[in-house]
Formats: sequence, structure tokens, C-alpha cells
Amino acid sequence: MDLTTSGGGSGATSEPRPTTDVPSSSIVPVTTEAAGSSVAAPPSRYESQKRRDWNTFLQYLKNHKPPLTLARCSGAHVIEFLKYLDQFGKTKVHLSGCTYFGHPNPPAPCACPLKQAWGSLDALIGRLRAAYEENGGRPESNPFGARAVRIYLREVREGQAKARGIPYEKKKRKRPPTTSTAIVQVGDGSSGSGSGIGDGSGGGVGGSSSDAGGGIVTVAGSSSTLVVPTTTSQ
Repeated sequence: MDLTTSGGGSGATSEPRPTTDVPSSSIVPVTTEAAGSSVAAPPSRYESQKRRDWNTFLQYLKNHKPPLTLARCSGAHVIEFLKYLDQFGKTKVHLSGCTYFGHPNPPAPCACPLKQAWGSLDALIGRLRAAYEENGGRPESNPFGARAVRIYLREVREGQAKARGIPYEKKKRKRPPTTSTAIVQVGDGSSGSGSGIGDGSGGGVGGSSSDAGGGIVTVAGSSSTLVVPTTTSQ
């Protein structure tokens, strides 16, 4: 740091003024990348929907008459909640007396009620079941995993399938193809008994074979072993 003075012809001096010389290479530009890295990423669509569903259920318990606490909630209360949501459904479910019962594409409107689709209810229960445990609930007391709730969802699925004429088929996972290795063992046929398919003189399966030149070819697959008698030229 240098101290510079300025003066006139009279010899008067001013106060010292500090000056600094900072190399431009040592100046680090300030960016927002470091600050932005500490900001949490926005929740996924699934997490946002799960939070909304959880808040909706808690509000339902609060408005319940008499009011219910989460600790006293059972599978029966969950089923009541699912039935309560039917009033906001958008899926036409034909009644048994409707002329379009079982018709997948009815040609005209009818007075049958709108309900929540089975697929929507099933996904909702899955999100609420996860939210219950994330908010401190014990898995063994989770009302959304109660047997009564599973039975109700199955009845809704079967009932809507008949009423709408749209069967619900569970998608099967495709298993990767299995590969088998073939192991060929050729014996000299000089002695002993061989288990397998007889050649007529051995008396069938499991019979002994002592013919000279008779070899045994064993093919080992993924699930079974095939024993085939063979003959070799003398």
C-alpha cells in the first residue's frame, strides 16, 4: 500500500490517501451456482399429490361427526372416506337395471350415477398408506392396509368391470428367458448298469444295459435330464 500526497506551490500537504494495487487475476467473480445448489429441488408430481391426498384425509377426519383422530381411525373409516369421494367421481357406473349395463360404449346417456374409478381409488390408497407411515404411523396399525379395505377395493373393481363391460386384467411381468446348458457325456459301455431308458433287453426305464459299444448320452437342461442310449460302430 502506498501513501500519496498532493501539494501546491505553497508546500501544503493533504492527508495520506491509501491506494491498493490488486492483480486482476486474483479477483474471483461471484456466481449464483453455489447459492442455487443449496436450494431443495421441487417435489415430484407423486409427492405433491400424496401431500394433497393426506391433507384431504386429515380434513375429512376433522369434519367427521363426531370428529375422529388419526389414532382412532380404522379400516371402516377409510371405506367411508372412499364412499364419500364418489360424489366427486367422473366415471359412469351403470346400475343393474340400466339398459346399458355391461355395455362398454353406450350409445346414449343415462341417469346412472358417477363414481370414482377403481383405478383412482386403488392409487389413492397406495399414496395414503405411504403417507401414514411417513408421518409416524406404525405399519402394523396402518388403516389403509387393512383387510377390509382390500376386500372393498376388490368388490369395487369387480362391480365396475361388470357394470361398464370393461374387464380389469392384472398385467403379468415378463420373465427374462432362461438359458440352458447341454452337457454330453459318452460312456464306453464296457461295464455296469446305466440308469435311464432301456434298449429292450434292460426292461425299460431304469434297466441295466451291458451291450458292448452301447454308450449313454446325458443331456442336462435347466429343469430335467434326458438319458438316451446310443450305439457306436465296432
